Amino acid sequence: MLGNETPGRRDRSPAAIALGLLLAAHPAPATAVTGLITALAAASGRDAPGCLLVALSVLTGQLSVGWSNDRVDMRRDLAAERRDKPLVTGAVPPAVVSAAAGSALLVCVPLSLANGVLAGTAHLIGVAAAWAYNLGVKATPLSWLPYALAFGLLPAFVTLGLPGHPWPPSWLTAAGALLGVGAHFTNVLPDIESDLAAGILGLPQRLGRRRSRSAAALTLLAASVVLVLGPPGTPNAAGWTGLAVTGALALATAVRLGTDPRSRLPFLATLGLATVDVALLLLRGGSLA
Repeated sequence: MLGNETPGRRDRSPAAIALGLLLAAHPAPATAVTGLITALAAASGRDAPGCLLVALSVLTGQLSVGWSNDRVDMRRDLAAERRDKPLVTGAVPPAVVSAAAGSALLVCVPLSLANGVLAGTAHLIGVAAAWAYNLGVKATPLSWLPYALAFGLLPAFVTLGLPGHPWPPSWLTAAGALLGVGAHFTNVLPDIESDLAAGILGLPQRLGRRRSRSAAALTLLAASVVLVLGPPGTPNAAGWTGLAVTGALALATAVRLGTDPRSRLPFLATLGLATVDVALLLLRGGSLA
């Protein structure tokens, strides 16, 4: 991972390197996950400094995962001619991405533990699971497991940092895990053919594009159903409306839109669905613990 091979780019200005580094961090999912978990922290009663600490912890973890993903996959991305990858175009040196990934991970550790030992440990286990995915689990039938573990532990990261260190309700953990598995399927969909050519045989690659789309839709819809029906009490009109919206977004992941099999629309729909899910949770009110 830490070698110095490079596709060969002559001149790189600091601004161009900074932009390439930003794009290599997978900014869309990193920003979405950070924002959604920070919203949960605010809803749990955290004060502003506490919410900022949660945000920085999650952001550094997400950055480390995004950078390590692109760095580990660099050779495969080169072979697949992934021109959307800064390391393939030569926009940023491999050594810079390696250093950024390692630095973000090092910063993530004390930031996470500053939320409390239990909360920090939960978050770091999730980050470790994501790194394990990047480093090889992605090529196995258990490729879904790191996503389930990492996303399932995010609510625990929020609640274990509260007074009394309560665990989140089981329905919230289950919804997070289901959402993570759905995100795994939609994230892999555009790259299934190139992954197969590179010998990556995770669960989506083994199932194929059509069945992976169906699996994504089912797991994402299940996550929304759990969030609406899991909390005590009868869902209100906002809950049923939100479930209809998330159902439509889940269906969008199962339907091929356009002619480009590498379209990122299913993954973008997943991010939108996650946003609606968190909004549903906040609208329901009540304790997260």
